[in-house]
Amino acid sequence: MKYIVVLGDGMADQPCEELKGHTPLELAKHPHMDFLASKGVCGMAKTVPQGMPPGSDTANLSAIGYDPKVYYTGRSPLEAVSMGIELSLDDVTYRCNTVTLSDDENYEDCTMIDYSCDEITTAESTVIINDLNEQFQTDGLQLYPGVSYRHCLVLRDAQTGAVTTPPHDILEKGVRGHLPSGQNGELLLNMMKKSRELLKNHPINQKRIERGLNPVTSLWFWGEGRKPNLTSFAEKYGKTGAVVSAVDLIKGIGICAGLDSIDVEGATGNIDTNFDGKAQAAIDALLGGKDFVYVHLEAPDECGHRHEPENKVRSIELIDEKIIAPIIKAMKEAGEEFCMMVLPDHPTPLALRTHTSDPVPFIIYRSNDEKDSGVQRYTEANAAATRVYVAEGFRLMEQLIQG
Repeated sequence: MKYIVVLGDGMADQPCEELKGHTPLELAKHPHMDFLASKGVCGMAKTVPQGMPPGSDTANLSAIGYDPKVYYTGRSPLEAVSMGIELSLDDVTYRCNTVTLSDDENYEDCTMIDYSCDEITTAESTVIINDLNEQFQTDGLQLYPGVSYRHCLVLRDAQTGAVTTPPHDILEKGVRGHLPSGQNGELLLNMMKKSRELLKNHPINQKRIERGLNPVTSLWFWGEGRKPNLTSFAEKYGKTGAVVSAVDLIKGIGICAGLDSIDVEGATGNIDTNFDGKAQAAIDALLGGKDFVYVHLEAPDECGHRHEPENKVRSIELIDEKIIAPIIKAMKEAGEEFCMMVLPDHPTPLALRTHTSDPVPFIIYRSNDEKDSGVQRYTEANAAATRVYVAEGFRLMEQLIQG
């Protein structure tokens, strides 16, 4: 038996005015999801525990089978691990975005224009992070370049307690009231302000402005944490496996869980990602001997943050067409029995442009145990109507593996 999770990040939503009162799942054409829902178990699951922030970190930990209340230690260390950064248990990490702020005189009066600087290239952002690291680095502090706009700050032998805000939560909003505070807050804010001064005339920014792209006007720190200690997936569930994702966070979760992290050329974490390559990587892993694969697609979440209704609908259709369909086809052609789970990690409603902790619709399908569920279309409303409810989302993995 092969086990597959296809996770559409932020795929769930609320009825949207631009979509005439429908959700993207309701409007999208996803016949393969519908088939799985009609012949499997469909319901709702609470992936974000009560009282915890509805981040992709907590929600994906839950979806991959780890109780966030037990294992969650912060987002940034998971990303740091995926970047190959060596951490001790006394180190503190922060996610570092390259962002575009409005050009107000006082930093506190600025507006968050773009949390990704038009999806800045890794080559460009690496130069910027390395240049800034030369200005900031000490024995106890270092910046590490990552992918696109996603980078990392490490404070060695430090305390936790900073209060920070994800930049995608305040898109097109003022930053006042969302600046770092608490333990390390003054340090983080001073670095953000200093980075703004250092970046004003940076050659990378001048070239980006000439091309009509948003410049990097500041660093933005958030997602404080320490190195996690996950029980290996093989020990916990008795299966070997891999993760396929373009996002450092998901790669880090996989690595910490002892899963292989498979890099796919052209995987961007957006709607222009290499869907075909991700599907093939998953198929190769499964037919190459892995028992389990976790395929993570970031595109619906990014479309939700950016308030792109049509793109969010299309991203769901692409997941159905280019990920689910070929994996099903490959398993059948290889004569492999398989169990597939499809779900979002959390909703990212277009109207809110940020995550919520509401339950998400899930499907668990077994090729050797098809049944008529009564569900004809995979939607939030239809999943809720089944009255199947999993109050602790991390237990979905037990149901997937153990039945």
